[in-house]
Amino acid sequence: MKHTIALVDDDQNILTSVSIALEAEGFDVRIYKDGASALNGITSLPPDLAILDIKMPRMDGMELLNRIRTQSRLPVIFLTSRDDEIDEILGLRMGADDYITKPFSQSLLIERIRAILRRTETESATAGPTSDNTIVRGSLVIDADRHLCSWKEEPLQLTVTEFLILQSLVQRPGHVKSRDQLMDAAYGENIYVDDRTVDSHIKRLRKKFKATDDNFDKIETLYGIGYRYAET
Repeated sequence: MKHTIALVDDDQNILTSVSIALEAEGFDVRIYKDGASALNGITSLPPDLAILDIKMPRMDGMELLNRIRTQSRLPVIFLTSRDDEIDEILGLRMGADDYITKPFSQSLLIERIRAILRRTETESATAGPTSDNTIVRGSLVIDADRHLCSWKEEPLQLTVTEFLILQSLVQRPGHVKSRDQLMDAAYGENIYVDDRTVDSHIKRLRKKFKATDDNFDKIETLYGIGYRYAET
């Protein structure tokens, strides 16, 4: 069954290029040039996932997400400019599933879409048996196939980027991963992301763990070097 993607952006070049790329990958795409028309379309005919630009006329992506969240848990990816870090953080707090900074790789966007759709389709299996591709580190369980993570049996809602960074860290506890290595794990080797972006993801990861366990201290910073997941 084809998945339907709502693509919302006021940039016609992005609407055209991204919709062509998504359709080539087998997705049905509905395009909207502003938040107000997108809200009407998404409400009347819900897609499987929405891609929202943050800065748009009539209704920006933040307000659109807020209105969507009053009635739906529709998976959402934000498109944002490099200088919009505050908007990124606010968007994730409001319930976006991930964000991608412009300019972006279309292949990266497609990977993120597929990962979020897989997670959405398998979240109901959280309490079921783990898959073969599972990492267990003490109280931490990561199921890579289902894109599920739990700490002390409490599920954590991680973005795709956060999940990939955490997975990279826990594969070798006690070993330091540089920011460049974490960037490659989360974004691929051909995508440039500055150090501040990785630090922001680590900060949000820690916050999510501490919301479940205030004593969580497994993600360690080695200043000037990188990060590591503490050995259990």
